[in-house]
Amino acid sequence: MKIVSLPYSLNSAAAFTAVADLPVPVWLDSGRPLCSGGRYDIVSADPLNTLVLGADSPGPFTQVDDLIRELCPQDRNSQLPFCGGAIGYAGYELGVEGNYLPADLRPTDLPAGFFGLYSWAFIADHQLGSSHLIFHPACPARQVRELIGRFKSIQWQTSPMPGEFRLLAPFEHELSAEGYRARIERILGYIAAGDVYQANFTQRFCAPYEGDLFSAYLALRKRAAGPFSAYMALPQGSLLSMSPERFIRADGCSLRSEPIKGTAARAADAPGDQQAASALQKSPKDRAENLMIVDLLRNDFSKRCRSGSVRVPELFQLASFANVHHLVSIVTGEMPEDTAYSELLAACFPGGSITGAPKRRSMEVIRELESSPRGVYCGSIGYISSCGRADTNIAIRTFTASKGRITCAAGGGIVADSEPAAEHRECLAKVNLLLETTEQFLC
Repeated sequence: MKIVSLPYSLNSAAAFTAVADLPVPVWLDSGRPLCSGGRYDIVSADPLNTLVLGADSPGPFTQVDDLIRELCPQDRNSQLPFCGGAIGYAGYELGVEGNYLPADLRPTDLPAGFFGLYSWAFIADHQLGSSHLIFHPACPARQVRELIGRFKSIQWQTSPMPGEFRLLAPFEHELSAEGYRARIERILGYIAAGDVYQANFTQRFCAPYEGDLFSAYLALRKRAAGPFSAYMALPQGSLLSMSPERFIRADGCSLRSEPIKGTAARAADAPGDQQAASALQKSPKDRAENLMIVDLLRNDFSKRCRSGSVRVPELFQLASFANVHHLVSIVTGEMPEDTAYSELLAACFPGGSITGAPKRRSMEVIRELESSPRGVYCGSIGYISSCGRADTNIAIRTFTASKGRITCAAGGGIVADSEPAAEHRECLAKVNLLLETTEQFLC
């Protein structure tokens, strides 16, 4: 493995711009300095190979593992999260096979899953204040020379100049307020009947656009950056994620998940905002929502973790973002040495915080009541490195764009004491900042 040191900078957008003309560029974005919590920015492009998955692809996570095996394993370096491997996303619909449900073949903006096999990366470590180019031995020598030249030429103090982006009409809501509340009432009926304890219900928002999506991403980032954000340009379209939520991080055999469940809209004034945060932390309903998902994740981890290793070191911690406060818990575990991260994904996917409990039945309710498939939304975006590290987000606060249409979604967990009108307000509180930011580009 070849490592080249570069000047440290918070301007990782410049690093992405330097390779944006190459095939399938990707930026796994820490959100720094606009938000805290994320440590690394990872930028790459021009993968050696790609894997496109359909909603009916058999063994999708086994196929991801096969892709990674095309690169020889590398030794783990304590300062490097990624040293060549797979970067991409698994859309929500890839989780049906592992939960014994029929494939959802309704069309989505982007493929059900997409991973590139990347042999190099730019990595900015904001904890250590360092930046490096990392080259796997499989990276061609010609490409190594070209990339070093590109990155040595970056003017790190200069902001990128993206192209023009235009929204051609306001976002259309998939459901009216009345329609949304009616679906919540039906979920409450399932809860009362004992079918589910919690179901996560969502809706989509769509608008026509034209122009440079990276410009839209940078505008969204300024107002709603999350510690697990991402931008990826595929042949079929692009994804723009401002995710605040980690799905599963792996460091060798050690695992960590940080489920979010429990939300309160932020207030404009400091006293009101503090009151909203305090009320959320004390809310029996929101704590119950969070605890249900923690229990579900503990169960999912236990399918692949060593007996007795699954722990919950933190419950109901407050995390504040630009538009909302959340409750976040932490679940940890230890995998056996011979277990691959892809096996863990297959056992845990999709994340419990965006399905409900019990998972299979809540996914059936979601399929019945949601008007369209979720696609990338509520799936996971991230990397699996050949050095035994991996990290993925829960793809919420996420846009997909393809064929002149840009789409995002929002929703929330429904429990027995949910109030339909309040759930609709929570849905809009999560998404309004994103919609308002994008609609600033209206023609």
